[in-house]
Amino acid sequence: MESSNLPPEDTADDGGESPSNHLALDLTSCQLRDLDSVELPPGLTELDLTANRLSVLDPRILNLSSLQKLSLRQNLFNDDGVLPLSTSHSLSGLQEIVLRDNQLKRIPDVSIFKMLLVFDVSFNEISMLNGLSKVSSTLKELYVSKNEVTKMDEIEHLHQLQILELGSNKLRVMENLQNFSTLQELWLGRNRIRAINLCGLTCIKKLSLQSNRLTSITGLEECVALEELYLSHNGISEMEGLSTLSNLRVLDLSSNKLTEINDIENLTKLEDLWLNDNQITSLDNIALAVGEAKENLTTIYLERNPCVCVSSFTQY
Repeated sequence: MESSNLPPEDTADDGGESPSNHLALDLTSCQLRDLDSVELPPGLTELDLTANRLSVLDPRILNLSSLQKLSLRQNLFNDDGVLPLSTSHSLSGLQEIVLRDNQLKRIPDVSIFKMLLVFDVSFNEISMLNGLSKVSSTLKELYVSKNEVTKMDEIEHLHQLQILELGSNKLRVMENLQNFSTLQELWLGRNRIRAINLCGLTCIKKLSLQSNRLTSITGLEECVALEELYLSHNGISEMEGLSTLSNLRVLDLSSNKLTEINDIENLTKLEDLWLNDNQITSLDNIALAVGEAKENLTTIYLERNPCVCVSSFTQY
């Protein structure tokens, strides 16, 4: 259930521009090795070069002074290939840079982009976040999933961050989150995290820690804004610390080691409850366990638990 979290097309603020000033060029999946045969209008505000075979930046791109969104996703750029971006002051108004799915081994220097809102370097070969300290504090969405990152550092200054995606890395500890007072979504699935530590944050609405090494849910009690919580594929044996999460709509605890349903009776906004692939032995007290949550609860997944049989569902 991990979200892919691709940056939405209209994420960046248009700065109040009228539609007549908006000029986009979409060259997605054209299998281009270069842009020699392509006209690049000087007034471009968006350029999408996703899914081509580019490895070198066309010099004309570096002079597109009106450009706000640039996607180089799914190409063949290595660190040297994107290096010209670091000194291209004509592009300093860029608000969205997507370098997802290339061959980067380090975070590019994007310090000249003082209005940057979205930065995506997912699906590369980055092992450290060195260089993120130079990213503008205006950033609202940061995507670094499917890399080889081992430590959450150089992010403390990103006070306006709303979405942080660090799934599918090699993280062992949740840290340096204390300054993210506006963070709405935190995606840390498929790492090696053993304990939940949100560093005092209470504002998060979506949290994914699926496929980690958790054995306990404790650490979420003050996250009262949480609406979606994904904790599947861990080693959690007890449902605890959930009773204060009054805004929770989706709770995924599938593929854990649970033996009974607890601590959700007060979650009146709960809609989806995923408990499949656990060790729940009985449904005898499920009505009591669910409590007031049953008012909005539309789905309970219990497949592949010992309790699942025809008579159990008929009785309930």
